[in-house]
Amino acid sequence: MTSRLTRRGAMALGTAAAFAPLLPRQGRAAPLDYRIEPKPLGDGVWMIEGANAPITMENGGAIANVTILDTREGAVVVDAGPSHGYGVALRQVAETLTGKPVARVYLTHIHTDHVLGATAFSPDSVWTTPELAADLKLRGAGLTDAMYRVAGDWMRGSTAPEPQAGVTATFEDVGERRFRFMTLGGHTGSDLVLFEERSGLLIAGDLVFLDRAPTTPDADLARWRASLDTLAGVPHGLLAPGHGPAVEGAGGIAQTRDWLAMIEERIAAGFDRGLDVTELMAAPLPGWAEKLAVSRYEFARSVMHLLPRLEAERLPLVSG
Repeated sequence: MTSRLTRRGAMALGTAAAFAPLLPRQGRAAPLDYRIEPKPLGDGVWMIEGANAPITMENGGAIANVTILDTREGAVVVDAGPSHGYGVALRQVAETLTGKPVARVYLTHIHTDHVLGATAFSPDSVWTTPELAADLKLRGAGLTDAMYRVAGDWMRGSTAPEPQAGVTATFEDVGERRFRFMTLGGHTGSDLVLFEERSGLLIAGDLVFLDRAPTTPDADLARWRASLDTLAGVPHGLLAPGHGPAVEGAGGIAQTRDWLAMIEERIAAGFDRGLDVTELMAAPLPGWAEKLAVSRYEFARSVMHLLPRLEAERLPLVSG
């Protein structure tokens, strides 16, 4: 005897299946030693490229990109990694590369793989938008707890950061470098982008992914697309995405836009056909999308993030 899986039951099973790669594997001890390998992007500019993978016990959550810039006043670091231990190692790398202490740590958005390392730096050096600082107070402890469950001992000593300075102006001079700030959103409620005028480097955070499927747990797709339009209008040299390699031009912007359009169309079409969650997660993707790192994993997560919102918008309310 068989029975059709309910949409609610499929959601539960889909959640467990999609997050299975994140769960710690029993009996496998991680080395707890982050290998931070900065790649030069230009004179006094480096990027540490995160692992092209989901967060796992093996990688300790070190999947996000971090940018380091040398200035006369000290090192400038954009994003800080997934744990206090990563932040300690990052601070040492930044000080070794520049021969100076860290003057600024800018945090781009709330996701833990980008912010939890900030506790390893002087609190008054950590800057972000007022919106993100408020969100960290509200959600930071819960997000940190979730990382402990995923990454275990990698997270020892990690707490939610408390940025002491707000990015409220349109630019800031640090030494000889001028950073232009763009407070955007769509990937999360507050996405900070920095353009460094001397190098022409556009540091886009997770508004841009390249050669890796974007994540959508806090996404507003319409706002995200508007932010991508803004970024496409900024003349720049290299672009440092939140995940994936640095690239010249707007290729990462276009690829991210294409992915967002694809998942929105596929999820809406599946809804119209009456597919349940597991059926929709198993739907084929275009060839170009299948080639992106963790594409099936992130598409399954996006189904779980976005399908319930579509149901809430388009299914009629039934009352007694």
